Amino acid sequence: MTQVFFYHNATDRLNAVAALIGKAAQQKKALLVYAPDPQIADAIDRQLWVQHPTGFVPHVRAQSPLASETLVVIADTLEHASQSQRLFNLSREIPPGFSRFASLIEVVGQDDEDRLAGRERVKFYKDRGYEIQFIDLEEKQR
Repeated sequence: MTQVFFYHNATDRLNAVAALIGKAAQQKKALLVYAPDPQIADAIDRQLWVQHPTGFVPHVRAQSPLASETLVVIADTLEHASQSQRLFNLSREIPPGFSRFASLIEVVGQDDEDRLAGRERVKFYKDRGYEIQFIDLEEKQR
């Protein structure tokens, strides 16, 4: 069953996502970033170019011919995803077909709209029997 991780209280959601992706990339862990909104996909793409302290995080878009050879892939759909280990959800919706991934990582910011959408996703996963691990990013920064 898919492991679900909810990182919450992110002061800057995209920065927090980029930091988590950077850590995974340093550990050579393959992951897929689900970003169906083109603006969010562009923003995380830019963030991964300048993420500190690791600097550039190698990544490509799913349409790239290098997608199958790259650890971090940004996708606007999960239909033809080449990776199935870790899924970062940058959508406010439940990612379609998330259950085929070993891990699902959700990052929730501090604004009310993001929190409400996050709570709805938590309820969805819990109602279906997924065990959720919660990580408070505000506590980690102290």
